[in-house]
Amino acid sequence: MTHRLLQLFAGLVLYGLSIALIVRADLGLDPWDVLNQGVFERFAGPAGISFGLVVNLIGMAVLLLWIPLRQRPGVGTVANVLVIGTVANFGLDWIPSDLGLPVRAGLLGAGVVLNGVASGAYIGAGLGPGPRDGLMTGIVARTGWPVKWVRTAIELSVIALGWLLGGSVGVGTVLYAVTIGPLVHLFLPIFTIHRRGADA
Repeated sequence: MTHRLLQLFAGLVLYGLSIALIVRADLGLDPWDVLNQGVFERFAGPAGISFGLVVNLIGMAVLLLWIPLRQRPGVGTVANVLVIGTVANFGLDWIPSDLGLPVRAGLLGAGVVLNGVASGAYIGAGLGPGPRDGLMTGIVARTGWPVKWVRTAIELSVIALGWLLGGSVGVGTVLYAVTIGPLVHLFLPIFTIHRRGADA
């Protein structure tokens, strides 16, 4: 359990850092961060609420959608809501914003790869899915619809809503969309911790 908890929190910290890298690249965000940034730009920023807190609050809001889906959160689910946005805030404070295009492109690439590593680590710890992953699996379980269509519908919906609110859609959004699946596919088996008789 100690190993699983350490891996969980390491993965969540790296995930938060990857968000900061992608945001500072300013070349387009991953789908959920398009929504996070849109809410931040339209409502939270003017109210003095930080971007990281928006990430956490939207995670909590998504968690409420688990109730009608009868999903049960785990330790990893709660930690996901609390840690990722907090670490993203620290990263945004640490990484400068006035960077040239080559450096920003490097930040984008590093952020996307790190996001894949982080996803493999925290999911592989087996202590509960994040709010967004649980929303997807809950809808699939309740409806029987294919995972690929549910995931695509959710991602397109949050991109559209986030873009309408002022979130950043660009080449980074496309890069993330086409690479995150293969990256998680690569790293998840590396980090998956097995319990006796079952996958963790």
